[in-house]
Amino acid sequence: MRHHTRSIILPVHNAEPWLDECLRSVLQQDFEGTMELSVFNDASKDKSGAIIEKWRVKLEDSGVHVIIGGHDSPSPRGVGYSKNQAVAQSSGSYLCFLDSDDVMMPQRVRLQHQAAVQHPSSIVGCRVRRDPPNSTERYTRWINQLTPEQLLTQVFTANGPTVIMPTWFCSRAWFSHVGPFDEGGQGVPEDLLFFYEHLRKGGGVIRVDQSLLLYRYHPRAATHSVLESTIWAHRVRFLEEQALPRWAAFTIWNAGKQGRRLYRSLTAASQRKVVAFCDVDENKIRKGFYCHEDSQERPKPQIPILHFRAARPPFVICVKLDLTGGAFEDNLRSLHLQEGRDFLHFS
Repeated sequence: MRHHTRSIILPVHNAEPWLDECLRSVLQQDFEGTMELSVFNDASKDKSGAIIEKWRVKLEDSGVHVIIGGHDSPSPRGVGYSKNQAVAQSSGSYLCFLDSDDVMMPQRVRLQHQAAVQHPSSIVGCRVRRDPPNSTERYTRWINQLTPEQLLTQVFTANGPTVIMPTWFCSRAWFSHVGPFDEGGQGVPEDLLFFYEHLRKGGGVIRVDQSLLLYRYHPRAATHSVLESTIWAHRVRFLEEQALPRWAAFTIWNAGKQGRRLYRSLTAASQRKVVAFCDVDENKIRKGFYCHEDSQERPKPQIPILHFRAARPPFVICVKLDLTGGAFEDNLRSLHLQEGRDFLHFS
């Protein structure tokens, strides 16, 4: 019965070192309803296939239906393709995404399912523990400490989706409305593109505030294959489409490299809305203005560089959070602005 089942969606590609622990965490779920595991093996050349078969018996003995798909062509088709195939062959009315190198806590499916039933057009995430514990500390703090409002206001930052893909849980109906994932393969940020499409369609973002996933960091992770410049281009386009139309004029907070890069990446129409850069660096402020050399306009636009206290909101902030020992955050707080209305984080 499709409407009673929860499907765990597991793409696998050469996951031998982690797969036992990952599949054990499926077996240990404390969810009372019916559950299935949909695995898609994307041309693994290691022992992944044998490990999946071994766990199929244990899982089916404990009442978890297992569907295994895959292919063994010479090269993998990529994460987007694998996730779409795993979704297509599954039958559950709710989808729980899992990466083969991660480990779920026993209450994950139960707690996220409860939240997803309450919020049928939302992506539900959760807090995570990072392994090894000292890897990507700032990123992990960001994932776990965003406020419910910031899950929607901080969607333009370089950190990517405000709830991370391996924690996603949503209804099949909503997934079908938004998806599928982009199947461009290596180098395509398929989770970011799906997340943006989800937001375009008015989807919500919810986080269960318990640590329900052990999120592994290692050099072979697929995310490392996506170029920063690719993500930058998608982010600038999304900012121009979703945020900048609300503002007649805005200030870029950071007269340094990142702020100037953002300005140069904008369309001419968006560039005309930039009334100033602002900064705390006296040397930059003393220069007085930034001249846009690449502009076709004559005379070339000169944009004032102001001290942040002299600048007017709204701001697009190109300063990385959690890096200056709190100095930047204190400056921003001192202006008593509202995130989302008066400023957005882009870095």
